[in-house]
Order: sequence, then structure tokens, then C-alpha cells
Amino acid sequence: MGKGIRIEGIKKRYGEGDTAVDALKGVDMVVAPGEVVGLIGPSGSGKSTLLKCLGAVIDPTAGRMTLGDEVIYDEGWKVRDLRALRRDKIGFVFQAPYLIPFLDVTDNVALLPMLAGVPNGEARKRALDLLTALDVQHRAKAMPSQLSGGEQQRVAIARGLVNRPPVILADEPTAPLDSERAMAVIRILNDMARKYETAIIVVTHDEKIIPTFKRIYHIRDGVTHEEAGEGRGFE
Repeated sequence: MGKGIRIEGIKKRYGEGDTAVDALKGVDMVVAPGEVVGLIGPSGSGKSTLLKCLGAVIDPTAGRMTLGDEVIYDEGWKVRDLRALRRDKIGFVFQAPYLIPFLDVTDNVALLPMLAGVPNGEARKRALDLLTALDVQHRAKAMPSQLSGGEQQRVAIARGLVNRPPVILADEPTAPLDSERAMAVIRILNDMARKYETAIIVVTHDEKIIPTFKRIYHIRDGVTHEEAGEGRGFE
């Protein structure tokens, strides 16, 4: 696998001794480049914990994670700079857009590559290309407060993609949206996955979008079970 993500036997234990809680008991997942996979499960099943482990926000207790051709975790982090890993290799799309209120749309998207050392002009061009692909280029100079909810989410997706990460983690990205806008967001994620060869994991409770996934991982009691999805409408 040239890119994508592979997770083998990931465990997460909180606490020690009698009070220890095993949030993840051995999770296995593979997401190929260009693939959008759903991750579903009841509250408390371990979805958020898994996403935080994948995003290098918290430390797993055991297991192995491979990002592209690089082993990033194997019974301990193999990457020296986790902040750079999150910035350059992992894109995040959240339920709330978390746009910076005092920066316009272009600067919100261009900020990450600028922080990664990309020259300002190149960072802005990259931002504008993505905003155009997401059909919000006409809002490039607008402030976040001037955008609709759907526009804010598209800008947030652009920000998640702008450093061209091999993996995007999307946490309930359609929760605040109506059916039409939710389907538009999922269509965009599928288009972007194919275009940029990105592996995308979507954590969701949203019954509207679950039929769009070709593959789904159910997580229950800290363990994942893979099943084929319906994969409707995004050929």
C-alpha cells in the first residue's frame, strides 16, 4: 500500500489496576488510498478514543499503526515530532468547523501550509484551488461569520485537505446539516479521496449517509467488526 492507513491490534487502557478501563481491546482496520470508510458504533464503544489514537492526540497502550509506508506506532511512537505528524500527514474535519473568526476564508485554509513552511503565495494558491474544487471560491474573502453552515463545513474540509495528508479523520462531519447538505459533504469527501488518493475515515451516527459507504467498521465494546456497505451513489 503506497499510502492509506493500517491499524493492527490497537489497544487503549485508561487507569491502572482494579480501576483500569479497556476502551480499545484490539482494533484492526485497513483503509486504502482513495477510499472513504464509515466507522459506526454506540456511544461509549470506543469511536472517539480510536480517532484520538489515530490522530496522535492520545497514546495507544499497544498495537501498531502504519501511515503510508511508515510505521508511526509500534508499541510506542516511532515518530519524533507528533505535532508535525498531525500537521502534515493527518487532516481533521470535525462536527463544528472551528474556523478562526478573525481570518478570512482563504487565510483559514492557507494557515496550515504556511505553518508547515510553504511560501505564502503557494499556500494561498493551494487554498484557492481547494475552495474552487469545493465550490466556495466566491466566499474566499468572506469572514467565517458571513458564511452559512454548509459553506463553513466546506471551508473546514478544504482546511483538512490543504496539506495533502494521506489520511483524513472526519468526526461526525454531517451531524449539524440537513439531508441535502449532508449528502453534498459526503459526495465531496468521496471526490476528494479519489482526486488526492486520500484515505478517509468518517465517524458517524448519521443514518442518511451510512448507505453511501462501500465498507463499514462497527465498533462495539472496543473491538471492530468489518462489513460490506451498500456503497450507493458515489461511483
